[in-house]
Amino acid sequence: MELLQIKGVGPVLFQLSKKAKRLSIKLKPFEPVKVVVPLNVHPKEALTFVESNRQWIRDNLQKVKEKENDLTIFDESTLFKTRSFTLAIKKSPLKQMRMQLKNGRLCIEYPAHMEVRSAAVQENIRYGIEEAMRVSAKNYLPRRLHDLAQQHGFTYKRVFIKNLKSRWGSCSNVNNINLNLHLMRLPDHLIDSVILHELCHTVEKNHGPGFWQLMHKVTGGKAKLWDKEIKHYRTVIY
Repeated sequence: MELLQIKGVGPVLFQLSKKAKRLSIKLKPFEPVKVVVPLNVHPKEALTFVESNRQWIRDNLQKVKEKENDLTIFDESTLFKTRSFTLAIKKSPLKQMRMQLKNGRLCIEYPAHMEVRSAAVQENIRYGIEEAMRVSAKNYLPRRLHDLAQQHGFTYKRVFIKNLKSRWGSCSNVNNINLNLHLMRLPDHLIDSVILHELCHTVEKNHGPGFWQLMHKVTGGKAKLWDKEIKHYRTVIY
């Protein structure tokens, strides 16, 4: 690897790769511009490649910076809690990251030689959080769905727990229900609201008056209030 300062771009990391067949540019939040260089490519050719793509890099770096501003940075001071665990991040003398979920605590340790804000550490932290939520979601959501369905007289076919990016849940035409594992970040009444929403879709397939009449009935008149409240939560971890 070699880190060079390129005028009009900033720090650029040139990384030799045995697998790469062509030059490519990779941009990630909180990391320098990375250029993947095949072994048979001369350094001057790689430098020319960057300079010829200078404007593209600058335009897309701006998008990366905007994404950086939206991202939650997880570190030792982060307060993050789900329905089943609290997050704890620690620096460690270990050479690799380690994660352990025990007694309601998700402990994620990262190597001392790495920056906690680096993309690699942040990606691993997000992965650990999502996997821990997946475990708790599979333990809780199907059981809660079953209980609410019985309580209100709904029937459904199957339930799937997924890492959905843009919705909390969905109901298929044949009444299979998908629930987002990120529901575990919500208060219990909002989890119930989403589950009841999808159960109502087993009867009313659209959001017409019949749907909202049914939702008001099963939520005790709180459907619109809960629907407004849930908009303050993101469906994914940023």
